[in-house]
Amino acid sequence: MRVFVTGASGHIGSAVVPELIKAGHEVTGLARSDASASTVRALGAEVYRGDLSDPDGLGQAVAGQDAVIHLAFDHDTMRTDFPAAAAADLTVVQALGDALAGTGKTLIGVGLAPAGDPERDAVINANPRSVVAREVLALGQRDVRAILVAVPPVTHSDQDRIGFIPTMIGIARDTGESGYVDQGANHWPAVHTLDLAVLFRLALEKAPAGAQVFGAAEEGIPVREIAEAIARHLSLPAVSVPADQAADHFKGFPFVTMDITMPTAPARELLGWEPTHPGLIADLDEGHYFAAG
Repeated sequence: MRVFVTGASGHIGSAVVPELIKAGHEVTGLARSDASASTVRALGAEVYRGDLSDPDGLGQAVAGQDAVIHLAFDHDTMRTDFPAAAAADLTVVQALGDALAGTGKTLIGVGLAPAGDPERDAVINANPRSVVAREVLALGQRDVRAILVAVPPVTHSDQDRIGFIPTMIGIARDTGESGYVDQGANHWPAVHTLDLAVLFRLALEKAPAGAQVFGAAEEGIPVREIAEAIARHLSLPAVSVPADQAADHFKGFPFVTMDITMPTAPARELLGWEPTHPGLIADLDEGHYFAAG
């Protein structure tokens, strides 16, 4: 297939692109800068110069493609105004959907669909990006093969620079202790970046229209275990931070209290996906997260 990938030079995209090419797909990657363009070319893909601020241009760019994998997101804006970043992403998805409508072609987006469980849906809907996920799936009503991939909040590898784990490590270094909230019993699902790349390729090739594909290799790891692993590597104490002090201790990282799990069996059963790379704690023990700083 001819596949257009947004976020092609990013953490996940830079793994997805070579995975697609290795499988025989023709890939064009969105690049907003000379550096990104060089990265995309080095991965073996064609380059389309543009960015998320030009949704109409993106719509034109994908018109000749068989599929779109939308991975890009404005993380810089997200840090200061998450709802604004999500609103901009919604505009992009709408433009991509308009370009693909009526063609039966594929759009793979990132997110969690409502689960039908009020408590779980409250967690999902608290994320401003939930509106984008719903928009992706709604495109199925416009003859788009829409697929939603739930990317775990911890997607780990030596390419992870700004995710949950680097953030937790940075806070531990700044505060002199590796913290978790209360008992640290809340959970984060996890997957290795390279395993996730395989999942995106399998979703492209095999997933039925309207599928929600869960990308977790590990259903949910207690945050206390993560904090304790970080503490071991930094030779710092692992400490419980009372909930009423968490906002001050984990400044700029409200997700530290997030508690969510993802099932691991459905993607294996639907797509034959078999993760082969290290789990999170084993990946932390490889040491690459602690090599700098």
